[in-house]
Amino acid sequence: MTASLTAPAAATDAISAYISASTKEAWNTVGLASGAAVKPIVKVGVLGAGTMGGGISMNFANVGIAVTMVEVQQAALDRGLGVIRKNYQTSADKGRFPQEEVGVRMGLLKGTLNRADLADCDLVIEAIFEDMAIKKEIFADLDKICKPGAILATNTSYLDINEIASVTKRPQDVIGLHFFSPANVMKLLEIVRAKHTSDSVVATAMDLAKKIGKVAALAGVCPGFIGNRMLARRGQSAGYLVQAGAMPWDIDAAFNAFGFKMGPYQMSDLAGLDIGWKPGAKTANPLRDMICERTPRRGQKSGAGYYDYDENRVSRPSPEVEAIVKEYAAKSGVAARTVSKEEILEECVFPMINEGAAILEEGMAQRAGDIDVTWLNGYGWPQDKGGPMFLGDKVGLQRVLEVTERVSQVVPEIKVSSLLRSMAKDGRKFADLPAQPIKV
Repeated sequence: MTASLTAPAAATDAISAYISASTKEAWNTVGLASGAAVKPIVKVGVLGAGTMGGGISMNFANVGIAVTMVEVQQAALDRGLGVIRKNYQTSADKGRFPQEEVGVRMGLLKGTLNRADLADCDLVIEAIFEDMAIKKEIFADLDKICKPGAILATNTSYLDINEIASVTKRPQDVIGLHFFSPANVMKLLEIVRAKHTSDSVVATAMDLAKKIGKVAALAGVCPGFIGNRMLARRGQSAGYLVQAGAMPWDIDAAFNAFGFKMGPYQMSDLAGLDIGWKPGAKTANPLRDMICERTPRRGQKSGAGYYDYDENRVSRPSPEVEAIVKEYAAKSGVAARTVSKEEILEECVFPMINEGAAILEEGMAQRAGDIDVTWLNGYGWPQDKGGPMFLGDKVGLQRVLEVTERVSQVVPEIKVSSLLRSMAKDGRKFADLPAQPIKV
């Protein structure tokens, strides 16, 4: 067993220096043509005025860039603009900027129901729900509407951007701009370079990220890109531990002790258990399906999810969910065992580090530090742990490999990275790997 993963880091100054250096280095794009032109972005279009679309729009209005927001129904558009105005008013009331700034920023936002109003935009960002068919229909339409040279971006968090770009006659202008919710607050912007994305479009996206106050991380096209790809491994490992008899609050408590404000199941309850689910559905998460069938267990919003909640949304372990978990675990065929906090963390976090190694091996990230920057700024990774790849170097890649190999025997989605295997054998560290261009 390694030193406790829940223990606070001793060399906090060294970790702070690492985070600062990695954040600075993430702006350096490897393999970009010298002098790649940065396109002027004077006007931005955003498809969608919901929580994500509204938050994205605020980023640009905040720095004086005009935004055209498109919705399909007037009520949704009015609601979205109303939420933005309320957010700005709250900020002004708290003294974050002068009261008159509310009107200035709102004046930069134009709402419309007509996509044709995007014709003069320099950048258009699609921010609708994750449906490939609908996204392809939108991009085919944008290809006809938008002016030559306009950048067409998708906010998808998971889908294949090459497939989205394939319906346009300008795949060189298509890129992923994955904002994190709430988009007007979260610092990370995952910029996803597709197969045909031009150097100029990548350079423009990186430059724009800095202008709107984001921390950028460049990624390649793969399921989930950097952050969500690793998050999926954490969820799969946690799901196995529940099958082995751990309760959701046991797993969350381990992550809280590690330094996460929210563990996997607390996060699910906050987001809503019914995302991607409907009554009678059989999904890749059968425990969630069983819980959602118990009306009204939909998460915090319904007062019950993995946890029970009081009127102030204070959580407590649920006897009903405990019974469901025991029923689910008994049917899983997984041998029951008592799992310590340390084992929970190792068996969930080390497979994430392994997936980070696979991402580097495939050329889907430029450097290990970019992966750490992604998790520190987009997923609430505790600052005193330096990021998953930093942690891997600290505990030793041989230990990461040993645990991942064991977990991979019971979680089929987890495949041991050959890069991790060779680095562990040679005693190398992720910090020693040279930067590399994104592979397209």
